[in-house]
Amino acid sequence: MAALRADGPIRLGGTMRLSVAGAESNVAIGLARLGHRVRWTGLVGDDETGELVLRTLRAEGVDVTHARSDPGGPTGLMLLEERAGALTRVIYHRAASAASLLEPADVLPALDPQPKVVHVTGITLALGPGPAAAVSAAVRAAAGCGALVCLDVNHRSRLWGRDRAAEALRPLAPHLTVAVASEDELELLAPAEAATEERRVSALLAAGVAEVVVKRGAAGASVYTATDAVHRPARQVPVADTVGAGDAFVAGYLSGLLDGLGLAARLDRATTTAAFAVASRGDWEGLPSRRELDLLDSLPGSTLR
Repeated sequence: MAALRADGPIRLGGTMRLSVAGAESNVAIGLARLGHRVRWTGLVGDDETGELVLRTLRAEGVDVTHARSDPGGPTGLMLLEERAGALTRVIYHRAASAASLLEPADVLPALDPQPKVVHVTGITLALGPGPAAAVSAAVRAAAGCGALVCLDVNHRSRLWGRDRAAEALRPLAPHLTVAVASEDELELLAPAEAATEERRVSALLAAGVAEVVVKRGAAGASVYTATDAVHRPARQVPVADTVGAGDAFVAGYLSGLLDGLGLAARLDRATTTAAFAVASRGDWEGLPSRRELDLLDSLPGSTLR
C-alpha cells in the first residue's frame, strides 16, 4: 500500500508524509536489510503509488520480478494519524484495490525456484475470496514442496471480524512450520475448543506446527516447540511509533531461523529488530542492517564516531 502519515488529527488538515507500508513488504525489507535474499509477490495498481511501492522494494534489495501492476484497481492506501503520545490510529482505503484482485496464479510462480521460507499474513486473507485462495494455495504448495511456511495472524478488526478470520485461518494450521500470533490472536488459529493459551499452543503443536511464537508487546515474546519453551523480554527503548513493530519482530525471527540460530537467539534478534522499529517513525524505515544489530547495546545517549 501507499501510506500517508499525519502528525496530528487528519480532520484538522495539515501536511502528510508519503511512504509505503504493508505487513509482508515490511518483513521483506527487514530480511533484505539483514542480508537475506528476498522476493515479494503481489498486485499494485497501475498508478503512481503502485510505482512507488515497487520502486521502494527494489531500492531495498527486494526482488519484485513476480509482482504486477493491475489496471483493475488502484493501489491500496493507508492513512495514519498520531492521536496521543505514541498512540496511532489507522484508516484503510483498500476496498476494490488492486490487491483485492489477487489470485493463486499471481503467487504460485514465485515458488520457482523453491524458497527456503514462505511468509504470509492473515491480512491478505481478509482482502477477499481471491486473495484468500491465493494465500491458501501458496501455503499448501510451499509445504508440499518442502519449504518452511510462516504465518503471522496479524488480525485487523477494521478488515474483518474474528469469526470470519478464524474460519479462514484454522485450516492453514496443519501446513505451517512457524505460527506467529499475539496473545489475543492465538484463538483465531487454534481449534475453537482450546480455551487457554497453553491448550491453544498444545493444539497447534499437535496439528503439526513446529514452532508457535507468541508476541507479548512490551512483555517480550515466547516460542514453543514440542520439546521446549523459551521466553525473552522486550528491549527497552524510547517509543516513537509502534506500527510495524510486529513485522520487524517477524523479520528478525525468520532471519535467525535462516541463520540456524537456536530459539533463544532467534527471539533475541526478533526483539532487537522490533525495538528498532518501535524507536523509529515509520513501518520499516528504521529497521537495522546486520552490522547495526548491536547498536542498541551502546549506552543511551552515546555518539558513535
